[in-house]
Amino acid sequence: MSERKIAKQIRGQRAVDGAGVRLVRVLGSNDVKDFDPFLMMDSFDSTDPADYVAGFPMHPHRGIETVTYLISGQIDHEDSLGNKGTISSGECQWMTAGSGILHEEMPKASKKMLGFQLWLNLPREEKMTEPEYLAITNDMIPRIKSGNGSVGVLSGSFKDAKGVTPKHIPASIYDVELPAGEEITIPTKSDETVYIFLIEGEGMTDNQNIPEKTAVLFGQGDSVTVTASPKRDLRFIFFSGKPLHEPIAWGGPIAMNTQQELSLAFDELRRGTFIKYR
Repeated sequence: MSERKIAKQIRGQRAVDGAGVRLVRVLGSNDVKDFDPFLMMDSFDSTDPADYVAGFPMHPHRGIETVTYLISGQIDHEDSLGNKGTISSGECQWMTAGSGILHEEMPKASKKMLGFQLWLNLPREEKMTEPEYLAITNDMIPRIKSGNGSVGVLSGSFKDAKGVTPKHIPASIYDVELPAGEEITIPTKSDETVYIFLIEGEGMTDNQNIPEKTAVLFGQGDSVTVTASPKRDLRFIFFSGKPLHEPIAWGGPIAMNTQQELSLAFDELRRGTFIKYR
């Protein structure tokens, strides 16, 4: 089994988005080619509700999927199609924006808000698909032991544990917990883009020390090995997905293939014809 080597590291940077939410921006527009099919990633980590309760009022999306996972905290959401609900600790929402949706996400005050939101690029032929939700509740996320660590399988499979199988982008996402000094090796598919994000704690991979809130993109290979710092437990998120190798025209919350398609989407927003399904 050939071990994947580090291809790129990105240290998350403090940013403000929505109506004044303080977060850590990890992936953005400069990283889309390297991380294909993953577009954007933000991380939340705060014990001060003032950092996040302003939330993300009603805003549009088209051409992408959003994956929101909370290790701890609570987010209320609703949309232009009449859907509403709550993402709670240990739960995930996989939203297919498809042809277009308006939605809002409003975090609620909690002891700690910890999690992430990931944007996945939809393939060309599915960008205008009908919007839909996949609510991944606690009981849908199997957590199995791996050595002295554990792996929660949000999507895809790890050993005998199987998470959900997303309809459009069959990405694998694991929530991995390692006690201090422990190591884990995760098999990977050779044709997929693979990266990890250290959401809590520090670790080592490819003989390099990796600080907290860092995304590590790997090169080609059949596995990745991660070791927790000897001084502190580590929690990291593993991501893997097959790249699309398609052109991207990305503006704010909308990602299409051409500038013409992107301009049309914003024109439809102005004219009130953005929503295709009711």
